[in-house]
This record gives sequence, C-alpha cells and structure tokens, in this order.
Amino acid sequence: MTKTILITGAGSGIGKDSAFALAARGHRVLATTQTQAQAEALAQESQNKGIHLEVFKLDITLESDRKLIEPFAIDVLVNNAGMGESGSLAEVDMQRVRKIFEVNLFCTLELTQLALSGMIQREKGTVLLVSSIAGRVPMPFLMPYSMSKFALSAAGAGLRAEMDQLKKNIHIALIEPGAIHTGFNQAMTDSKYKWMGPSSYFAHQAQKMQKQERATFKFLEAKNTDGIVKQIIKACEATRPKLRYTSPWIQGFGVRMARIFGV
Repeated sequence: MTKTILITGAGSGIGKDSAFALAARGHRVLATTQTQAQAEALAQESQNKGIHLEVFKLDITLESDRKLIEPFAIDVLVNNAGMGESGSLAEVDMQRVRKIFEVNLFCTLELTQLALSGMIQREKGTVLLVSSIAGRVPMPFLMPYSMSKFALSAAGAGLRAEMDQLKKNIHIALIEPGAIHTGFNQAMTDSKYKWMGPSSYFAHQAQKMQKQERATFKFLEAKNTDGIVKQIIKACEATRPKLRYTSPWIQGFGVRMARIFGV
C-alpha cells in the first residue's frame, strides 16, 4: 500500500538513499534537508534520476521549519536527521554535548510530537527513530554521540509502550545503523581534533588515536547503505513494525554479545 513518508536529513547518506529507494517502490516521499542548498541539489538529483521526491528544507532545530509538516497526512515519519560529536567526557565542552542532545534528542522528539498529533487523530501511523548501534554499547571518545543515541533509543522504547497503551494503531520503531561508509563516522571522530589542543589530556596520543580510528572504520564499515536501507523499507511497510531494525547484522550481533558478557 502506498504511504506518505517524510524523511528528515535526506540531503545525504542513509536519508537520501532511503528516500530514493522508497520512492522507487511507489511511496510518496517528502524528502527534507537541513539547508536550502541541499534541498536544491536533491531536487536536481531527483529530476536527473527520474524518481519523484517532494523536496523541501526542514531544519529540525527551527520551530518554524518543524511546523511545515503540519499540512501533510504523514503515514511514516523517519527521524533520520542528526549530528555527530566526539571527545573525552573528561574534557569536552558541555556546550557541545548540549548541542548534540538538542539535535539528536530534543528537536527530534518535538518533530515527533507534531507528527503524532495528526497520526493519533487519524488513528494510524508509524514513527521511526534512527538511533545507532553506538546507542547500545558505551564507546570511548564517542560518548557525546553515544549518550544522545542511548537516550533516543530509550525514548523510542518508552514511546512505543505508551502508543501501545493508547491503542490508536500508532507504531514506534528504532533503526540502528552500525558502521557504514558514508563519511559520517570519519567526520564525527575527527571533530574532537578541532578543539583538542596541547593542553588536552590525550594530546600525546592524538596521532595514534586518529590512525587507529581510521583503521577500525576501514575494517568495520559496510561499503554501502543497502543493508540499512532495506531495514528502513521493512519498517516503513510493516503492518506492525518490530522494536529494532539493525544493519549490518554482524555488528548488531556483536553488540548483543558484548552486552551479555558485560563488555
């Protein structure tokens, strides 16, 4: 059944690939981006590919932009927009931590509340929260990001239970990407080196850390977004989505084992 699906953060990576994949399956896709320049580029790519997307700017941190969703009868909201931040909790500026929580958690939930108001009236709808495998296992030097995703995952599980109790045919699910080669991971891990100076506790390890991070991602990252896009499609089209959709599966399995053994 054709659905109206709104995706945030569709200017690149998982969001963009999901938008095109869902539109190719016949869904009406509202593909939103953080900036107007991204929106124009995505609209042009849509035209070039011959796959119709309805593209507009929606910066989730702006109340006026969030309200742009109100006229639409949204069947599925894919909360994909987010940001990355890295650094040791021993020294990272708390303003950076506050900012990532503002984007990845608070503004995501504010947009979700707007979408839910319409879904509850229509007594149908699905909200997908794009969290992360990093939101299930603590990861040194990635904790600003991991903590925001831990919180988002908890919010998703709790909201799912609340919607089940409401009995309005509203479904909540978590999308949990692992390490995927989109450039996001490299940009996130590199972010700390922009502010780590000679006085950083880890300044003497910085070069070694960066080299190790590059090697780790080269080994772990899936080469493309195909796996997680397939999971997003499953969640969008499911009559009753399950709680978690994870890809690559081997990384999700590793996370489960790590938690079982208390790593």
